Amino acid sequence: MPTSAELIEQADAHSAHNYHPLPVVVATADGAWMTDVEGRRYLDMLAGYSALNFGHRNRRLIEAAKAQLERVTLTSRAFHHDRFAAFCSELAEMCGMESVLPMNTGAEAVETAVKTARKWGYRAKGVPDGQAKIIVASDNFHGRTTTIISFSTDPEARADFGPYTPGFEVVPYGDLAALEAAVDRNTVAVLLEPIQGEAGVLVPPPGYLAGVRRITAEQNVLFIADEIQSGLGRTGKTFACEHEGVVPDMYVLGKALGGGVVPVSAVVSSRSVLGVYRPGEHGSTFGGNPLACAVALEVIAMLRTGEYQQRAAELGDHLHAELSALVGAGAVDAVRGRGLWAGVDIHAGHGTGREVSEKLMERGVLVKDTHGATIRIAPPLVITKDDLDWGLTQLREVLGT
Repeated sequence: MPTSAELIEQADAHSAHNYHPLPVVVATADGAWMTDVEGRRYLDMLAGYSALNFGHRNRRLIEAAKAQLERVTLTSRAFHHDRFAAFCSELAEMCGMESVLPMNTGAEAVETAVKTARKWGYRAKGVPDGQAKIIVASDNFHGRTTTIISFSTDPEARADFGPYTPGFEVVPYGDLAALEAAVDRNTVAVLLEPIQGEAGVLVPPPGYLAGVRRITAEQNVLFIADEIQSGLGRTGKTFACEHEGVVPDMYVLGKALGGGVVPVSAVVSSRSVLGVYRPGEHGSTFGGNPLACAVALEVIAMLRTGEYQQRAAELGDHLHAELSALVGAGAVDAVRGRGLWAGVDIHAGHGTGREVSEKLMERGVLVKDTHGATIRIAPPLVITKDDLDWGLTQLREVLGT
């Protein structure tokens, strides 16, 4: 087996440099732990940006995938298969919705949501052709396709990729007055992350989501909740919107829906909204394939128990109590988040987020920085309290507290 250094050098020589990963080369993983090619173990405190909510190689999910691999993996939607109906009906039921449009990646699901909202606006609301407007929030992160980065406010994601797709208006995140003022008769949707992950795990002010729900309902505008990172147990509820008792018109799901095994995403909404599609107007060769449906069905079954949501809530309370103590000690400037999800702003005297991430890696803990001074903490929901405490101890020692 080549060494980590050799594999990193080979990757640098032959891959596009669109990522700047930490210099660790993972060879195996189990639960909340990963092992590199030299046999060093690391506590995973990122969980694939919530794609690994149920941990690495979760046995229920692996067995579901194995069983399906022995039967059929792909048909395309040119034909029916025997896992599709259950996937759609059970996912719709879990969301309190009626219809499902499956895709593969989160960005594909967001693109699907954008197309759906526009078509709904033209066919159901009566917006003049080509005039549909979607309101989004500043500091959003919904993916990196051309249309999605057109309404990004992050120069790193947006610069040099124009010309940009029109039809979007950006308002400050958490500002209900600005959102309400932006709504006009051509507005078809408001697209928001209930908690902004890439921006540093930003939680909106209390009442914000409920206010968005009120405004959109009054103005006949779709409320689209991008729960790709925040959904499926991460915040202590199945969906982050539940913390304010809000049900949007459309959920956009991904990441954890595939259990860390296969890419699975979906748009879930009412029959009246997704019913605007006719055959041939949208699709995906791999979307809703048998393997994806089999794994996602097991994810849904696991969430139905409530066990993972409860773990995220209880361990999340502990996580935030421990991190808040670091604010009091002056080691960090702020902590945000909900459930087993936190954004930690490192005090300038302790280095950048990248530097702290590298120091933690040397101690066997893997996190990821964002926007300079911030690190994100989002371990698998299966992490034990002892392992979580060990990881937090490493953070305290790195910060000298």
